[in-house]
Amino acid sequence: MPIAASFSSPRSYTLLSVAAALATIALKTAAWRLTGSVGLLSDALESGVNLVAALAAFWALTLAAKPADRTHHYGHFKAEYFSSGLESVLIVVAALAIIYAAIGRFQQPVPLEQVGIGLALSLLATGLNGVVAWVLLRAARRFDSITLRADAHHLLTDVWTSFGVVVGVALVKITGFTMLDPLIAIAVALNIVVTGWKLLHETASGLLDRALPEEDHAQLEALLASHESEQIRFHALRTRVAGSRRFVAFHVLVPGAWSVQAGHDLCEQLEQQIAATLPRTHVLTHLEPIEDPKSWDDQGFRWEEG
Repeated sequence: MPIAASFSSPRSYTLLSVAAALATIALKTAAWRLTGSVGLLSDALESGVNLVAALAAFWALTLAAKPADRTHHYGHFKAEYFSSGLESVLIVVAALAIIYAAIGRFQQPVPLEQVGIGLALSLLATGLNGVVAWVLLRAARRFDSITLRADAHHLLTDVWTSFGVVVGVALVKITGFTMLDPLIAIAVALNIVVTGWKLLHETASGLLDRALPEEDHAQLEALLASHESEQIRFHALRTRVAGSRRFVAFHVLVPGAWSVQAGHDLCEQLEQQIAATLPRTHVLTHLEPIEDPKSWDDQGFRWEEG
């Protein structure tokens, strides 16, 4: 049975991430204890961040799945951004802890021990993270979830940094240059700071009600253009994204002589076509008489380019 078939919601995938984080923490901590490598310690700390992030993701997706209520008319979808925002902050905190440990190792270099067993354990953990990241990326595309996407990209970053740490620690053993170990740890820290910054930027964009991506917006405009005629026009198109949900609003201008039923049928048709083109989209239409000058004056807010 495919893995995806065993999980029916984004939240269920976070449990897989939690299990993977616990396993990799155990493996990487054992690798660090055996070798004494601060590079492997930095790798274990990043897996600790993975665990906290996975638990936060489980909470956020649980909240995001709640239906709309009297105080949250548009649902709770933005809860996903709390998870990605927390993960970005935790990544930076982990990076600072790694740099602190690396500076201490610069001052007091320590020879590495039992490198073979330690690297084998680290590679096993890296392989596990790689498989879980692949599963989460597929799930993120399936559910259009920023939380799962953030978790997957963080795990992929962990995979590459872990591989770099393994290579670096092996070089320390081969060359005997112990100062290379803390240098590797600092490189890992800087790399995960970049990941944290990217996640923070994506979180901020969502919280600021960023419009649909250009590709989706182009599809939406093309669909509306296919319905335009001398009797039908559209304006005041506004869009935003909240977690896995899209929100689209626009005005529909038709002849004032049309019956309410005719106008309603057109709006229903448009809403259904948009929902079919862009899944998980909530569409709000506003019907106006095309010959009324007030309809043309009411085109929503203006915005500046850039």
